Amino acid sequence: MEQDRYYATGKRKTAVARVWILAGSGGITVNGREFDDYFDVETARMIVEQPFKITGTQGKFDIIATVKGGGKSAQSEAIRHGIARALQLMNPDFRVPLKKAGLLTRDARVKERKKYGLAKARKRYQYSKR
Repeated sequence: MEQDRYYATGKRKTAVARVWILAGSGGITVNGREFDDYFDVETARMIVEQPFKITGTQGKFDIIATVKGGGKSAQSEAIRHGIARALQLMNPDFRVPLKKAGLLTRDARVKERKKYGLAKARKRYQYSKR
């Protein structure tokens, strides 16, 4: 028996997205709000829709996502990661193109912690000779 919806978690920086994919007409809801309402920047919307373009499934699935933490950019990338993982669960044939595009890899780059004795993580205070 085939499932009617698939769940996956996507992460980027401190943003964590919970994503459900179900058969539908291409509607996307983020935190109970309309997709275009939540992501007002066009690039963020393009990032979220990348997995569908790569797999050729645009407009075939409805997405329900809840995302916490990070900024809008990190949240859009976390949703993209979750969508890619859910698509792979739904159809294992999608793994190769999604993996090749790098959408299944969790982007682990986060801000480096500040060290004591320094102004920031690596920036030093100005050296004074006299």
